[in-house]
Amino acid sequence: MASSTMLSTGHCSPAAFMGKPNKLGPAAGRRGRDFFLQGKNFGRVRMTVAVNVSRFEGVSMAPPDPILGVSEAFRADTSDVKLNLGVGAYRTEELQPYVLNVVKKAENLMLERGENKEYLPIEGLAAFNKVTAELLFGADSPVIQQGRVATVQSLSGTGSLRLAAAFIQRYFPDAKVLISSPSWGNHKNIFNDARVPWAEYRYYDPRTVGLDFEGMLEDIEAAQDGSFILLHGCAHNPTGIDPTPEQWAKIADLIEEKNHIPFFDVAYQGFASGSLDADASSVRTFASRGLELFVAQSYSKNLGLYSERIGAINVVCSSPDAAARVKSQLKRIARPMYSNPPVHGARIVANVVGDPTLFNEWKQEMELMAGRIKNVRQRLFDNLSEKDNNEKDWSFILRQIGMFSYTGLNKAQSDNMTDKWHVYMTKDGRISLAGLSLAKCEYLAEAIIDSFYKVS
Repeated sequence: MASSTMLSTGHCSPAAFMGKPNKLGPAAGRRGRDFFLQGKNFGRVRMTVAVNVSRFEGVSMAPPDPILGVSEAFRADTSDVKLNLGVGAYRTEELQPYVLNVVKKAENLMLERGENKEYLPIEGLAAFNKVTAELLFGADSPVIQQGRVATVQSLSGTGSLRLAAAFIQRYFPDAKVLISSPSWGNHKNIFNDARVPWAEYRYYDPRTVGLDFEGMLEDIEAAQDGSFILLHGCAHNPTGIDPTPEQWAKIADLIEEKNHIPFFDVAYQGFASGSLDADASSVRTFASRGLELFVAQSYSKNLGLYSERIGAINVVCSSPDAAARVKSQLKRIARPMYSNPPVHGARIVANVVGDPTLFNEWKQEMELMAGRIKNVRQRLFDNLSEKDNNEKDWSFILRQIGMFSYTGLNKAQSDNMTDKWHVYMTKDGRISLAGLSLAKCEYLAEAIIDSFYKVS
């Protein structure tokens, strides 16, 4: 309840205030007498000051987001040499945001057609749902041909994950989700908010700056049967370390043996290697085995639609009937959560993927974006190798894939990167190569070597 503090003059007569008119003048004295004469109580004057106490006094200040907070700190830095390698958003060689030409063409088509802004159905734009599932699994995939995929358009990758998490909480209340260690920072937040318990499985090996494959298998095998195993379809975030095709096959064997449910997060299809098919191969390996699985998709990276919040949750089921029931319940969860998704990004994707000419142009632009990041990755490796007098093996940078590189730097070393070199990055040592130019690679290499050898 709000409270107030009462400040009172006590028992004072009107004369006490009007007894010295010579200081304020006769007019002031008359105004004072008029004031009291108009009132009904002449025996007491009470002055009250209300000081409200907020009902939100118990709400603490939330900590800054560990990724988005990097950009805030970067903007406040006035150094001319500063670099923002925190947020995973593509930049040109001039380090400027990039809107794909194919996106501009798709938007022009929308204007020419005079398309309206009516509400979409709860499940989203039908044309988008069709092409996004086909892009992921392949148009000729049995799961597509047999109608065994429940696809619901959602709010990019985060919204798709959150919708699926709510579904898991409702229909698999005793299940646990296993998340790689490390993983994208928002994964744990999403399942925490959905009240879905989670644990971690080993993934990153700091000794090799590579995949701890044996540890990963041991933890998946030790998990309770029927657990959800969250997997990064390609370009693992934050490490950039992916299993080989042979390793993916062994992971699928074990998940099938343990009756686990694979849950893929696919945020970089086509953007990691430059090939849409290659980057979807892990998902297709699992789907081809007849496994039921979840896949969250995002078009933030591969089409540069960061602010459009366009993505989808796909659930592969054992039958068309099961897919229809799952889709109905996903819609039921979405309705009170956000009602229905936005249309603009969905139409862009539908236009680009659904038109053969635009689709081919998109693939070319993706190859250019992926190619620029590969060139930056190679240049950084070359500069590190040239400048490191201790001849450390930096080749792990070349074995990683996608927009991120896990440098192996610890928190203190990452702090030195920022404090001394004005290089902004997450404290786990992850850098976004998408925010790096060829011209800045030498400077970054100097910063990494200084931090690695001079800070423990």
